[in-house]
Amino acid sequence: MTAENTIGEKIKQIREMRKVSIEELSERSGMDISLVQKIEEGKNVPSLAPLIKIARALGVRLGTFLDDSDSYGPVVVRSGNHQKGVRFTSQSSDVREHLNFFSLAFDKAGRNMEPFIVDIEPGQQSDYMLSSHEGEEFIYVLEGEVEINYGKEIYKLGKGDSIYLDSIVLHNVHAGNKQSARILAVIYAPF
Repeated sequence: MTAENTIGEKIKQIREMRKVSIEELSERSGMDISLVQKIEEGKNVPSLAPLIKIARALGVRLGTFLDDSDSYGPVVVRSGNHQKGVRFTSQSSDVREHLNFFSLAFDKAGRNMEPFIVDIEPGQQSDYMLSSHEGEEFIYVLEGEVEINYGKEIYKLGKGDSIYLDSIVLHNVHAGNKQSARILAVIYAPF
């Protein structure tokens, strides 16, 4: 089973458990009902922003879709043992750049931040879809180069560079030189 399919299944399971119709979820999240259906069926690989909207509409934290949390104490993730979590898209066209998220806190219950190692696969087009959500993000470039569209600005970051941004501003993170890149990303989305 793919991570995208798992996310859709978890969303549907939580929605049904809370007795929320797909129409209600669409209305609460401000998303088109067909997009919600495609996400639940695993036919659409969502970006981060729609998942945050769905999480808020269902009254759960983002991590609920990404993992099964059970540890209340500290969580140690050893090198090479991070969990592959989700694959997000960052473009609106059919040719998409993918962001592969590896969770660094997959067993931590009740967390407020979502730390990830993110592998960025370069896309073939330049029409990057900007998105926004409540919260903040910290990004540190581990390998390669990334570009971050943030509002009307473009920030180019290389290995060792970092940026801390308000997620409410329209933004997009993508490979900066058509080569793969790897970042450490910490996402805070208030519940």
